[in-house]
Amino acid sequence: MPHIEIGAEKLFEIFGLPVTNTLLMSWIVIGILLIASLFIFRRMSIVPSFLQNILEFFVEGFLKVLEGVFGTREKSEKYFPIVATIFLFVLISNWLGILPGVGSLGFFSAEGGSASGGERIFVPFFRSSASDLNFTLALAIVAVVLVHILGVAAIGAGKHISKFFTFKSPIDFFVGILEFISEIAKMISFSFRLFGNVFAGEVLLVITAFLVPYLIPVPFLMLEIFVGFIQALVFAMLTTVFISIAISHNH
Repeated sequence: MPHIEIGAEKLFEIFGLPVTNTLLMSWIVIGILLIASLFIFRRMSIVPSFLQNILEFFVEGFLKVLEGVFGTREKSEKYFPIVATIFLFVLISNWLGILPGVGSLGFFSAEGGSASGGERIFVPFFRSSASDLNFTLALAIVAVVLVHILGVAAIGAGKHISKFFTFKSPIDFFVGILEFISEIAKMISFSFRLFGNVFAGEVLLVITAFLVPYLIPVPFLMLEIFVGFIQALVFAMLTTVFISIAISHNH
């Protein structure tokens, strides 16, 4: 039976800081985004090529979706880079996690011998970033903090803080406290939703590949491609909705 580990496995250390397989995968995703952005930026032209036409088609479609949330084209274009970056980062991370070799290439750790009854534990070199709760929690914290920064920049610190702490009436004060608690709940729901779906998908693929290694895992693989896209879209769209609420003057 294959070994399934919830926590990310440490590969090596840099200046005393542990580097896990999920962190290594995150660095790869960042590298892919940087290289792709530089390549696209240098190939941009007034007369678009076939690849540029496809890219502009998806960008325009994404802007229309954002416009339905923000209400105006100006706001959609303003916050598009933030939302699109989150979407692409989560999407590429999810899709890289189901590539051949991810989760199957690695080494046997001698450190796990005593903890596993004398059996050596297999440690993969690469693992989907979102299958690590530390990654999803960090991404959720960044998204929620960024929402508040954008809210302060849009309507001012006083008006934004008054959404959570106001003494106009006991009811407004109580509602504000509930709103403040909900901000913490956003981080938890963000992180556990993404982590639960991605980790469950990885476990499903591992189990099916171990029990029935031929043909049967293919439908589940297709399902995980779809789930990876949906989870990235949900994370990005929820961030969009929270930004839209934060930059509005009305509570």
